[in-house]
Amino acid sequence: MRLLFFVMLVYCSATAAAQNLTGIWRGTRTQNPGGCFPEYSLELQITYAGNSIMGRAYNFYDKDRFTKINFSGRYNPQTKRMVIIESAVLQYNIPSYCIPCIKTYDLSWTQSGIEEALSGEWKGHEMGNATVCPPGKIYLTRQTESIFPVEVVQNDSLSLLQKTMSIQKRDKEVVQNLTVDTSQIKIELYDNAEIDDDTVSVFLNNTLLLHRQRLTDKALVLNISAFPNTDYELMMYAENLGRIPPNTSLMVITAGSKRYEMRISSNEQKNAVVRFRYQK
Repeated sequence: MRLLFFVMLVYCSATAAAQNLTGIWRGTRTQNPGGCFPEYSLELQITYAGNSIMGRAYNFYDKDRFTKINFSGRYNPQTKRMVIIESAVLQYNIPSYCIPCIKTYDLSWTQSGIEEALSGEWKGHEMGNATVCPPGKIYLTRQTESIFPVEVVQNDSLSLLQKTMSIQKRDKEVVQNLTVDTSQIKIELYDNAEIDDDTVSVFLNNTLLLHRQRLTDKALVLNISAFPNTDYELMMYAENLGRIPPNTSLMVITAGSKRYEMRISSNEQKNAVVRFRYQK
């Protein structure tokens, strides 16, 4: 009995670990009578970490006619169920007689052979008012490529902050190019020498992730969920040079079983850059 319990525990743990939902999910979204169209294409760009979900939803007819909406949500690995709630409509180009719906998704994850799917129902209301949209159903499968550009997810406070920042134009110095075999990447930043009040901002694909953070002997940590077949550029922007120029740091990147250490130097003329790509 103890052996059976142990085997079941290992199996459940492995199954839960396998449910890495980060990636591209695409398929169809139907809508009951009364909506703009009976069926839409839908692409979700999901970033998954610690059972939390963030990302972008593209509801589209083709690449030119679409709505682009932020979302967040939660996933329960035991029930394999997720709830996704859309928030801000970032962009839309749809017929004038249509109004974007702000949606809530109730989806379940399933796997048959190598195919992973998200399926369930959605409901919502029209953008700008409380009028209920006719609900419908969703069926999506995991994809290896996106139809739309994959963007780094950024919280609202950093997004507002970045819009007010004054960024000097500087040259880029590529420190290293990496190919990793896992979507979960941990980045740690330390002061590389004497702790002298070096301060940095960090950008991933021109998206602000850390703002004016002081480097010390304790790591600044970024956990990144990378999409497959997508190029990433991590840039260190020196906010000051500390008491002993230039601005120097030790960067440690952990990707699965691999660990990379590199010394980074940036100043008022150049930004240090590390490029990486997740190859599944």
